[in-house]
Amino acid sequence: MSIVFELRGKLNLTQEELAEKANISVRTIQRIEAGTKPKGFTLEALSKALEVEKNVLLEDKIEEIESNKKLIKYINLSSIILIIVPLGNIVLPLIIMFWKKQINAITKQIISIQILWTLASILVVIASSFLKNWLSLSNQVTTFTILILLVVNLYIILRNTAEIERNDRLHLKLNFSFL
Repeated sequence: MSIVFELRGKLNLTQEELAEKANISVRTIQRIEAGTKPKGFTLEALSKALEVEKNVLLEDKIEEIESNKKLIKYINLSSIILIIVPLGNIVLPLIIMFWKKQINAITKQIISIQILWTLASILVVIASSFLKNWLSLSNQVTTFTILILLVVNLYIILRNTAEIERNDRLHLKLNFSFL
């Protein structure tokens, strides 16, 4: 059974519906489901239509997210445990990911989101410190900024966990990965 067939089944699409959604021919869908590897435009179109990364369509078998969903959620939620420790929201999920050998597109995205969030947070805190001095604001502005950043990061983690539970994917994701 091909990956495209399985993904199409999960989305409850017929070959005709997938062909229309991806803007490719039904015959192309049939060839791919029979074992031909998609390339170029077809690969790009199918990855968008099926809402998966291109490398998933090139694998020989589909990753079983269902069996690993609980572990992926733990990796995501582990960011919360050390959210106030510098780099803790990155290090703990990274350790769990490698320890449990759960290295896949979703876990890489979880770590990448936390890396980007940490870098952005550092820049925002530094900017708020400068603005505080420049605009002669209260000393509590930086503390308030940090608190808001922690709450927003908590929301991102919880929202992605809920989306993993419902749809086996992340709600907030990046178009790139640091890993």
